[in-house]
Amino acid sequence: MRPSAAADIATINRISAVPAILQVITEMTGMRFAAVARVTQQTWTACAVRDNLGFGLNPGGELDLVSTLCFDSMNSFLPIIIDKASEDPVYQHHHTPKIYRFESYITIPVFRTDGGFFGTLCALDPNPANLKNSAIQSTMESFSRLLSLQIEAEENLQRAETALAQERENAELREQFIAVLGHDLRNPLFAITTAAERLLRKHPDPQTHSLVQHIKACGDRATQLVEEILDFARGQLGSGIPVTLHECPNLNLMLEHVISEVQHVNPERQIHSIIGPFDTIKCDSNRLAQLLSNLLANAITHGSATGPVLVTALVRDQIFTLCVVNQGKPIASDVLPHLFQPYSRPANDTPQAGLGLGLYIASQIALSHHGQLSVVSNEQQGTIFTFTLPLFQNVEA
Repeated sequence: MRPSAAADIATINRISAVPAILQVITEMTGMRFAAVARVTQQTWTACAVRDNLGFGLNPGGELDLVSTLCFDSMNSFLPIIIDKASEDPVYQHHHTPKIYRFESYITIPVFRTDGGFFGTLCALDPNPANLKNSAIQSTMESFSRLLSLQIEAEENLQRAETALAQERENAELREQFIAVLGHDLRNPLFAITTAAERLLRKHPDPQTHSLVQHIKACGDRATQLVEEILDFARGQLGSGIPVTLHECPNLNLMLEHVISEVQHVNPERQIHSIIGPFDTIKCDSNRLAQLLSNLLANAITHGSATGPVLVTALVRDQIFTLCVVNQGKPIASDVLPHLFQPYSRPANDTPQAGLGLGLYIASQIALSHHGQLSVVSNEQQGTIFTFTLPLFQNVEA
């Protein structure tokens, strides 16, 4: 059986009303065989059958399409109703009644809701039946419309269940990915950097000092990249970057420490800051320090090499605001809406280290705090990244 036919049979058999429909058709007409068939330009396949005749056709069974009257109905899109084939002016010499030895026959097209042809709802019997002067045609046409709606509903449900299963599988793979990063990469990197620190501290050797320092620096950098990928993966999982909110009376000291670290690494750059004063803020201070570090790294990398970088962290009207401002060429207006997407960075000719995840991670940290990270960029003001955190909302959360 073709995979598509198996799927169609499964769809019809998931529709609980189908057995009742076929039973009503046989009881109303007295005909002993009724079926729902999937009909294409090449095949006729039984999807559901009620056989009190011993016709011998089961779900999945196929008939030669050209030998059936469904072929004619498919091409005309019209019902075919025969009370007594041996006396019917149109079908008394037709090959189909002779092949299948029936006198009474009815077939009603079944369409999809988009107008596409699905198949037929049909019934037959070796004995004549009074079909043309009965309500069976209108009843079966109603059944056909019901099948059309149910087929669409079942196929939509199957697509949704398939998509959900795929998403669950993807989520499991992402979780495994995070576990691999968290254990199989971070642990050996920690061992490398710890060993390098031990050599520098307890076994100094002028001949290998610079080499060991290089090993430690590379290990630290690799560890930072792994942490970025971990944060990226957590953000993509839907739950966002995890934060631990608590009262942080020393947030200003944490932020000043970040600025001092960046200034130490970039002694040639001017970094001015206005931090506080502000009272205790409920937040994840380590994550906000990471947010500031990412914004500062972006400003140093993409801002003017001669212009200063300004950092402000203030509380006004129960809103904590952290701003990083750098001078330089403004970011193009068509780039701004995509700036916080993964792997996005302003285009320039300078090769950049890192994965391009810094601004994305900063935006996810903002969201995890129920805050917002925004950016404006123009010739007059420069490029301004602003993190805002409503303190009353933060306390309630």
